[in-house]
Amino acid sequence: MLESEPPRSLYRETAGGSVNYPTLAGAQRARIAIVGGGFTGLSTALHLAEAGEDVAVLEARQPGWGASGRNGGQVNPGLKYDPDTIEAMFGPDLGPRMVDFSYGAPDFTFDLIKRLSIACDIRQNGTIRAAVRLKPAGAVQATAEQCERRGMPVAILDAKAMAARTGTDRYMSGMLDARGGDLHPLKYALGLAAAAQNAGARIFGDSEVLSLGREAGRWLLKTASGSLSAEKVLIATNGYTGTLWPGLEQSLVPVFSAIAATEPLPSPVAAAILPERQVVYEAGNITVYYRIDTQNRLLMGGRGPMRPIGNASAIGYLTDYARQLWPALAGSRWTHGWNGRVAITRDHLLHVHEPEDGMLICLGYNGRGVAMASAMGSALAQRLRGDETAPFPMPISQVKRIRFHRFWPVGVKAAILSGRLKDRFGL
Repeated sequence: MLESEPPRSLYRETAGGSVNYPTLAGAQRARIAIVGGGFTGLSTALHLAEAGEDVAVLEARQPGWGASGRNGGQVNPGLKYDPDTIEAMFGPDLGPRMVDFSYGAPDFTFDLIKRLSIACDIRQNGTIRAAVRLKPAGAVQATAEQCERRGMPVAILDAKAMAARTGTDRYMSGMLDARGGDLHPLKYALGLAAAAQNAGARIFGDSEVLSLGREAGRWLLKTASGSLSAEKVLIATNGYTGTLWPGLEQSLVPVFSAIAATEPLPSPVAAAILPERQVVYEAGNITVYYRIDTQNRLLMGGRGPMRPIGNASAIGYLTDYARQLWPALAGSRWTHGWNGRVAITRDHLLHVHEPEDGMLICLGYNGRGVAMASAMGSALAQRLRGDETAPFPMPISQVKRIRFHRFWPVGVKAAILSGRLKDRFGL
């Protein structure tokens, strides 16, 4: 069930004026229909429209309403697994393509933003993967070595270097990848929507697709106030996936990720936290991630309550942890706290499906969607156009239901508790 209103987030209050896209009304036609107005849907629509395709986006609320307008704003490279593991899993042809594509996604994203002149506070200062204990430090070292063998711009940081980069002495080591960075995700989503519309895409807001089926050789998408007939369809609903396609909702788990944001910090405090303005995510069983934005606010993110929240008091464990890392925050106010759903797949990999002719599904970014979804838009557009001149960068798989999916809320709570205990004791 979708919330009726988006959360009171820092992004909502600082995105500037937003456009309310019209509701789909009456019977309309397009060559390609896209369900979902997040980064995946909007980037795909943009690239299709720029290629001269007739494309329409149907968004249940408004563009950027879901995770694309609520996330941590980190533009991070890579997949869940290390390059060697990906290549072993998918072979010498597809494996390297997946590695090159996923680690190159931040450059694609920043280049796209610059090409479109989207004002969304971009900074490509790098991503740091931080290790608190010995086991994650070994994993970080292994990742760095594999990336270095492939000529990637990464560097291992020891404890002293980590303290200098983060302003805390908590970390044993870390890996800096120069391709990462950050942005204001809602400004980016709204900029993508405007660019897609300017290129010729039709975008409809408050147009939840209630049914999808075949009629007279075409796909028919019905909403409460209209319908859209299309030759091809892309479903790009990620953590807000419902019952539109059989088994799709049961193929992933929607997990709430939460963020707390401070007031703009005093200059001496802000200068001591991430002084070079890299973004950080911790290596471990339960990820914590953070950054300092362009207004000197600290944004602290991690797994949150499995329900919508509206203030930072609901995620006190994140604000407490921030004060543990930087005691100088003791007098600072936490002005915002919000959350949203990300899609976690059983194998922790992005899922792309083609269950029928003219039907393409892409979802399951597992918390790595800003860069990957942006780059996938170009690849998905090419596939929807029928252009096979370049090999597709991700595997095409069947929709597979997760066993005992109906128990996912209990399972997620148990997994989070178990992960936190393992991280605490270095397991």
